[in-house]
Amino acid sequence: MGILISVVLPLALAFIMFSLGLSLVIDDFKRVLVQPLAFLTGLVSQMALVPFMSLVLVVIFGLPPELAVGVMILSFCPGGVTSNIISQFARGDVALSVSLTAVISLIGIMTIPFLVAWSMDLFMGAEAPPITIAKLALSVFLITTLPVAVGILVRHLASAFAQAAEPVLNKIATALFAIIVIAALASNWETFIENIAILGPILVALNIVLLVLGVALATLAGLTFKEVKTIAVETGVQNSTVGITLGAIVGGQAAGFSAFALPSAVYGITMYLITLPVVFWLRSR
Repeated sequence: MGILISVVLPLALAFIMFSLGLSLVIDDFKRVLVQPLAFLTGLVSQMALVPFMSLVLVVIFGLPPELAVGVMILSFCPGGVTSNIISQFARGDVALSVSLTAVISLIGIMTIPFLVAWSMDLFMGAEAPPITIAKLALSVFLITTLPVAVGILVRHLASAFAQAAEPVLNKIATALFAIIVIAALASNWETFIENIAILGPILVALNIVLLVLGVALATLAGLTFKEVKTIAVETGVQNSTVGITLGAIVGGQAAGFSAFALPSAVYGITMYLITLPVVFWLRSR
């Protein structure tokens, strides 16, 4: 289990983030200036609304401390390539989705370590495992930000190769995601069974609330319906792989994937069950 946590899991996430970077071009970042209102709406929704509603529901449902921290870790994660694919299927604004994913993924290196440490202190207090913010920031950089940056560089220097390799790498990334989710659930099976009665409802409720609030916020901002669909998806879909990896890191190798990773693993399944029917409805409009 130690090798799986310390080597295989970070490498798998790095590969997934590299495949994300390979799909990005410099113009994706320029769209921040081209679509400022839509981008700012998505940024506020992803980085403020998602953590706030997660905190509210965690308190309402009264989750055990480790699971509460795990839900908060999930809420700090960006949408990832999954949200881009779902936005495309929903006939949303894919360029906006990609821009939000790219920028928020890069911002994460500065925000995630501090927010994780804050969540640990809030819910676990003196019982929280020791966290070094600088070390966690370095981990986030090495397994998320750096692979994305390398992928963008490869796309810029070898565009033809990147476009040819992207479909294959995306399929591999999807398979790796499934393996990571299964491994996280399997290693925490007893904890999962013990807490599914409270963990399932809060994650389903969170997903529904985020999708609804994403639509509401984007509509109030006066965005186009394509942009509204994208903001809804970006709000409701999180990068569970990042959440599982961060949960494993802060939980320590000896604890395996740890309960901190469990909410992300479960959400990696439930978000499809909840989001896809909504997407089918949005796609038809």
